[in-house]
Amino acid sequence: MMETNSTTMTEFILLGLTDRAELKSALFAVFLIMYLIIVVGNLGMITLIKVDPRLHTPMYFFLSHLAFLDFSYSSAIMPKALINLLVENKTISFSGCAAQMYSFIAFGTTECFLLAAMAYDRYVAICKPLLYNVIMSRQLCLQLLIGSYICGFAISMIHTGCAFRLSFCHSNVIHHFFCDVIPLLNISCTDTRVNEIILFAFCIFNGVFITLEICISYIYIFSAILKIHSSEGRHKAFSTCTSHLIVVAMFFGTAVFMYMRPSSASSPDKDRVVSVFYTVVNPMLNPLIYSLRNKEVKNALRRVFNRKTHFSVQIHSKVIKTTA
Repeated sequence: MMETNSTTMTEFILLGLTDRAELKSALFAVFLIMYLIIVVGNLGMITLIKVDPRLHTPMYFFLSHLAFLDFSYSSAIMPKALINLLVENKTISFSGCAAQMYSFIAFGTTECFLLAAMAYDRYVAICKPLLYNVIMSRQLCLQLLIGSYICGFAISMIHTGCAFRLSFCHSNVIHHFFCDVIPLLNISCTDTRVNEIILFAFCIFNGVFITLEICISYIYIFSAILKIHSSEGRHKAFSTCTSHLIVVAMFFGTAVFMYMRPSSASSPDKDRVVSVFYTVVNPMLNPLIYSLRNKEVKNALRRVFNRKTHFSVQIHSKVIKTTA
C-alpha cells in the first residue's frame, strides 16, 4: 500500500522477525516461551516483593518497578510480533504504530533513569550505611521514581511526535518487527536530519551522562568495598551490586550499539537481531539475574513456598478430620 504523505497514511506493514516462511512456526514457539517467561518472571518478582515484608526496602521498591518496566515495554511489542508470525496480513494502523512507539520508548527510557536511581541507592547503602534509612527515605524514593517516569514519558512524546510529523510517500513497509524510530526514519521521504539530531542528543544524554553517573557511583562503591577488612564483608557488599551491574551492562550495551552507531553500519537484519536482545532477552533475564544472585530474594521465595506448603497441609488435615 503506497500513500502520498503522513496525513493520508492509514497503516504500515511490519516485515516481522523473519522473511523465511519455514522458520516462522519455530520462531513463534521460541518467542512465545520467552514472552511467557518475561510475564511470569517479572510479574512474579513484583508479587514476591509486595507480599514479603522483608523486601519492603528502597532497593526492592526500585526493583519492583524495574520488573514492571521490563514487562511493559516487552508487552508493547511481543504480542503483535507473535501474531505477525502466524498471519499473512502484517499491517499495523497509523495510530497503532504511534502508540507502540510511544509505549516502547516511554518505558525503555524510564528504565534508563530508574537504573541510575538504583545505582545511587547502592552508593548510599555501601558508602553511607549508617545514614541509609535517613537519606533513602520513602519521599526521596518516590521523587526518584516519579522523576524517572516523567523524563521517560516526556522524551517519548518528543520522539514520537517528531517521527509522526514526517511524510511517508515512498513506502509504508517497515523493515522491522515493531515500530521503532530508526526503521521509520528510513522510509520517510522528507528530511530527517532534525529527527536524527534529536535522537542522537537524547542517546548522548541517556547513554553517556546516565552511564557516567552510574560509573561514578560504582567508583565510590568499589573504593568503599576495598576498605572493608574482612573478605566476607567485601563479598557481601559486592554481591549486592553485581546483579545491578550485569543488568546495566546488558541494557546500555545493546541500546548504545543500536542507536549510537553510524547509519552506514546498520542493516535491517542486524537491527532486528540487536532489537531482540533489548526487547526480549534482557527483560527475560533480569528477574532471573536478581533471583539467582540474590540471597534475600531466594529466601523470600522459600518463605512463600513454605507458607503455601504449610497452608496446604493444614487444609488437608482439616479435610481428613472432617471426613473421619
